[in-house]
Amino acid sequence: MRAIGMLCKAPRPGFAKTRLAVVLGDARAAELAAAFLRDSAALAASLGKATAFYAPDDARSEIALLLPSGMAMVPQPAGDLGARIIAAFQALGTPALVMGTDSPDLPPLLIQEAWDALATHDAAFIPARDGGYCAVALRKPAPELFTAIPWSSDDTLAATLRAGRSLRIHLTAPWHDVDEAADLGRIATARAPATRAALSACDQGGAAC
Repeated sequence: MRAIGMLCKAPRPGFAKTRLAVVLGDARAAELAAAFLRDSAALAASLGKATAFYAPDDARSEIALLLPSGMAMVPQPAGDLGARIIAAFQALGTPALVMGTDSPDLPPLLIQEAWDALATHDAAFIPARDGGYCAVALRKPAPELFTAIPWSSDDTLAATLRAGRSLRIHLTAPWHDVDEAADLGRIATARAPATRAALSACDQGGAAC
């Protein structure tokens, strides 16, 4: 069974989706973060043996409420995003795929493509249109892909590819992630029911989302 990891953090006001909160407010942004987490976890669980790598350490019980029953949970270590991705792959073993929660409508076909690419490649990425990536799959450990990378920048994926120039890397078609209010209109809500419900609640409340 495919090993799937999901990096997630507690959908707390003022802690989650802070760029969305600039427009929507902390409470609305946290509601959407919870919906993104719920949809992403359901996707991960539908694709293989899924594990949620959560932060902060005291968030286990609140995040568990948003996960499919029985989904494994492991706290994230300290460190930057690269250190946390490396730790996730160490816990999962390889081959494995690690995703986040910022693309609640990520098409399963893209994840399947990334996974299938491991038959002939060392790694596969689902690029994000903002210069990062939505998911990464590895056939074998490759910590160099996640070390000294400029995270949350438009150079994140490009820097990662430079770091992995000795590896065979497959890129799928890009997808979007949701960081700012303008990104909300790109979500294919048919694939993200919890997100659809949260967006509907925003509309009814007259929020900007």
